[in-house]
Amino acid sequence: MKKLLVAVGLLAATYYLPACKSGPKDADIKTEVQAALSAQPGYMGVSVEVADGVVTVDGEVADPAAKSGLQSRVESVKGVKSVKDNTSVAAPPPPAEPVIAADDPLTKGVADAVKDYPGVTATVNDGVIALSGEIKAADWKKLKKSLDGLRPKKTDPAGLKIK
Repeated sequence: MKKLLVAVGLLAATYYLPACKSGPKDADIKTEVQAALSAQPGYMGVSVEVADGVVTVDGEVADPAAKSGLQSRVESVKGVKSVKDNTSVAAPPPPAEPVIAADDPLTKGVADAVKDYPGVTATVNDGVIALSGEIKAADWKKLKKSLDGLRPKKTDPAGLKIK
């Protein structure tokens, strides 16, 4: 009789104990997903929520590559049943505004650049270099390169005759 009770007890434990065992808790899954995402810089702007093993990710990712890798990265966490990806790709930063030289230093730089070209005169107004006179085509290329290096808003050769 004792053997029968022990056998029934072992049999019940074999079938019923695994059924009582539950998977990872949502809080544990959330912690693991956050750790997996924070290990990569492209996921710094996201938030994670977990309900019954379903992970919802919101926010902005750094680039399209980060977005495409999000699903597999989250699914690799134990206990994740599915992923709702509500993220968007962050807009690229606007291009940097060109640095415009102030007129006083620009005027000095222009004077230095045109001194070797006696037929050329230049004036500076609000970052625009206006040129007049005559210059050879080969010399114009050299002068233009020198003037562009001064970073003006614009170089206006409208009054310049290039031979």
